[in-house]
Amino acid sequence: MNYPDKVQIIEVSPRDGLQNEKQTVPTKIKFDLIEGLINAGVNKLEATSFVSPKWVPQMGDNSELMQLINQSRKSEVCYSVLTPNLRGFENALAFNPDEVVIFGSASETFSQKNINCSIDESIERFAPVAEAAKAAGIKVRGVISCTVGCPYEGEIDPSQVAYVTKRLVEIGAEHIGIADTIGVGTPIKVQNALKAAMQYIDVKDISGHFHDTYGQALANILTSLSLGVAQYDTSVAGLGGCPYAKGATGNVATEDVVYMLHGMGIETGIDLSKLIYVGQQISDFLGRTNGSRTAKALLAKQQ
Repeated sequence: MNYPDKVQIIEVSPRDGLQNEKQTVPTKIKFDLIEGLINAGVNKLEATSFVSPKWVPQMGDNSELMQLINQSRKSEVCYSVLTPNLRGFENALAFNPDEVVIFGSASETFSQKNINCSIDESIERFAPVAEAAKAAGIKVRGVISCTVGCPYEGEIDPSQVAYVTKRLVEIGAEHIGIADTIGVGTPIKVQNALKAAMQYIDVKDISGHFHDTYGQALANILTSLSLGVAQYDTSVAGLGGCPYAKGATGNVATEDVVYMLHGMGIETGIDLSKLIYVGQQISDFLGRTNGSRTAKALLAKQQ
C-alpha cells in the first residue's frame, strides 16, 4: 500500500473544538492553547470564526484573539479563520489571516438547519467572499459538511458531494475539506465521497475531517491515506461536536492521529509528548475527560 510520506495536520480545536462549549473560554486561554499547539509542532490551525456572536457566542472574541496572535505571529504557521459571509470576511481582513474557510453542506436539510439557506444559496453567499479573499491574496478553503451522512436525511449520495465540490471550486475554493460531520461514516462510504470530490479537484488539495462518534475516524483516515489524501483536520483531546446532531461526538483526537501516523512511519512534524500536555491542559480547564485514547494510555504509564 502506498501511503503519503508526510501528512499535514490542520488543528481545529481553537475554533471547531471550542465553539460549542457552554462555559465561556477566556481569550487568553484560547491564545495559550494556540501557542501550545504551535510549540508542539502544529503549523496550520483554525484560529477563530468571524461569525455573529448571536449565533456562536464562544467566538465573540475573534478580534481580541487575532490581535493577540498578531503580536507573536509565526511566519511558518498558517492561521485560518472561518468567514461565513462577506461581512465576516471584511471583519477578518483587518487581521491578515493566511486562509479563510467557507463551508457548505452535501445535505439540503442540514444546510437549512445550520445556516438557514439552501446549498445553492449558500454558495451564492460564499462567492463574493472567495472573490474578495483571492483579490487580497488570501487562500480559500471550502469545507463540505455531512458528506456521508446527515442527522435529518440519513445517508448522503456521493453525487451530492461531487455537485458541491464542483460549485465551490467554480467560485474559487482552492482546497476542499470532506467532512463526516456527525461521525457516521465507514471506510467505503468515505472512499466514495472522496472519489466523488476528486472528479473536480486534485487529491493534493483535499483534506479529511472526521468525527469519532462510532469509533470509525482512524479507519476512515486510513482508507483516505490509501487514496493519497495527506491533509486532515484534527482536534487536540478530541474537542468538538455538532450542535445539530444529537449524540455526535468531537473531532478525531490529534494525539490519536499523530500516534497512528508516526507508527506508520509518516511524518507530521509534531512532538507527541508536547501535544499530549497541551491536550490535557485544555481538558483540565474545561473540566472534561480527555477524549484521546493515546493521551490516556501514555499519561497512565507515567503515573
